[in-house]
Amino acid sequence: MNLPLKAGLEDVQNTPDKRQLPIDRVGIKSLRYPIFFDSQDGHPIRVVADFNMTVSLPHHVKGTHMSRFVELLEQPKQVFSVAAMPAFMRAMLELLEADNGHVQMRFPFFLEKAAPVSGVTSMMDYDVTLNAEIGEAYQLTVKAEIPVTSLCPCSKKISQYGAHNQRSLVTVEVEMGEAMNLDELIRLVEAQASSQLYGLLKRPDEKFVTEFAYDNPKFVEDLVRDIAGALEKAPEIGGFRVECENFESIHNHSAYALIDRM
Repeated sequence: MNLPLKAGLEDVQNTPDKRQLPIDRVGIKSLRYPIFFDSQDGHPIRVVADFNMTVSLPHHVKGTHMSRFVELLEQPKQVFSVAAMPAFMRAMLELLEADNGHVQMRFPFFLEKAAPVSGVTSMMDYDVTLNAEIGEAYQLTVKAEIPVTSLCPCSKKISQYGAHNQRSLVTVEVEMGEAMNLDELIRLVEAQASSQLYGLLKRPDEKFVTEFAYDNPKFVEDLVRDIAGALEKAPEIGGFRVECENFESIHNHSAYALIDRM
């Protein structure tokens, strides 16, 4: 049975709090929600993101309005992007009547990639985390996990034929300006690998990527240094952290390297 809403229901959250203790962060965690995220080709992709959303709470207010966080995600025609995050954060502060706010969103980001010879297209997925903070200033940190191929220079040098290679996982975390998008960050990292990965390859493509990796051998140390060098040259990037794990094909352990400039 649907009961009629009563007029004049008391807003307990807006009542005064006598303890006089401000709260640094209050809000919602682990909200899974479908959203649109923009890509470089101008066609937003539909993804499911996990949200943590919080704001500061003044000492004199009892509670924040939790439902308003969800209302923000329900804005019509809303498309997320790196460039759109400042406006979203300002809207959150206005709606929640707060001075400071934080949003973390984690989601799989997809890029359509064309195979290098046949041109057949397929989708590649990358795990992405955005951390946005706003108060007196605004800051956005983007973390992306990007799988690539690495081929061992030592193996190539000492072997009469062939060289062992493996899949590597590059994790970059960058302070990113609005002028750069996720597509550009991912492609910047992939360009430094022995070879990038593809979802779909035909035989001519497989030959190409095998030989391409063989011509571009890199240790795990080479990978993090080359990626760090490319990030340093990107004017849209502030601080950064780049780490790489090579899942070795001839050892029962991984090779690992990290450069931290955060």
